[in-house]
Amino acid sequence: MELATQPATVVIWGGFALAFVFGAVANRANFCTMGAVSDVVNMGHWGRMRMWLLAIAVAIVGANLLGHAGLVDLSKSVYQRPTLNWLSLLLGGGLFGVGMSLAGGCANKNLIRVGGGSVRSLVVLTFLAISAYMTLKGLFGQWRASWLDPVSLDLARFGLKDQSLASMLASSSGLAPKTALLAVMAAVAVPLLLFVFMDRRFRANPTQWLAGLTIGAIVTGGWYVSGHLGFGENPDTLETVYFATNTRTIESLSFVAPLAYSLELLLMWTDKSLHLSFGIATALGVVLGSAAWALATRSFRWEGFASLQDLRDQLVGAMLMGFGGVTAMGCTVGQGLTGVSTLALGSFVALAGIVGGAVATLKYITWRAEREA
Repeated sequence: MELATQPATVVIWGGFALAFVFGAVANRANFCTMGAVSDVVNMGHWGRMRMWLLAIAVAIVGANLLGHAGLVDLSKSVYQRPTLNWLSLLLGGGLFGVGMSLAGGCANKNLIRVGGGSVRSLVVLTFLAISAYMTLKGLFGQWRASWLDPVSLDLARFGLKDQSLASMLASSSGLAPKTALLAVMAAVAVPLLLFVFMDRRFRANPTQWLAGLTIGAIVTGGWYVSGHLGFGENPDTLETVYFATNTRTIESLSFVAPLAYSLELLLMWTDKSLHLSFGIATALGVVLGSAAWALATRSFRWEGFASLQDLRDQLVGAMLMGFGGVTAMGCTVGQGLTGVSTLALGSFVALAGIVGGAVATLKYITWRAEREA
């Protein structure tokens, strides 16, 4: 499967390199959104949550400074479309949160675990990819398109060209778009940074704060690779396009839909219309980056299912994550980092659903364990 254009090659290898570092850093720092939520709910410990919030803040600042400088156009991303599918985002996010709690981790965490030797996570990712593909193009997709996506809000009716919070502020206040962008960016990122670094234990833990900074910068790098280096003229059609992205527009890290496209590519490898993409390369990069760290530190361990109950929970969780992740247009990384970095209203709705679903499920799991004790 040869790539026809140099920009596509740059995008694929750039995405792979960024994800490779992501996988190694996330393995080293035990970066996991579900784990962060679980730490807060079950132990009142905010260390990993602060790491995640720091990554969000850095991604917001980095992505929007790129946009402010004119290096990328975040309004072209799928997160900024003027139609707000609020029911799909909220329900999909909620089901993803339930699924990742049952499966013991989100798509990103399971990619990292595969790199560390977890056969269990490989099974989870396989069922997640099947469910995601069914939600993109199969039976689940019919349900989503017929029942959920039509429940939406057309923001164009309110004079908005996209769903960026900055656009909303500019429209309502009369501020210049770039001024509104900087104002919203500061209003969201500065409180996050203050909350993150006000904790002395977090400041004294360089592993966590360096990981948060690095992961946020990687998401920013993803926008630059696909939205700047991968933006140019197609020599065949002479159209200006975004090369090697599944959405055919600007992307950064996200793992649910790319896992579905990875499965499709493996199943139909001889189909010449299918090619490697930024998303597929990043999914592979996370696994190999995590594996490199695990092998270098001798922490690589084969892992299977603990019990039949564990198997059932993991598979149910995987199916919910596949459906929920596509319906919500992203996972804890795809929406929780990448989507939120665009300051899209829908990304905050999806993120609220993910966290709400995870919290409710974790509390239920705790209640069930106490009842059975």
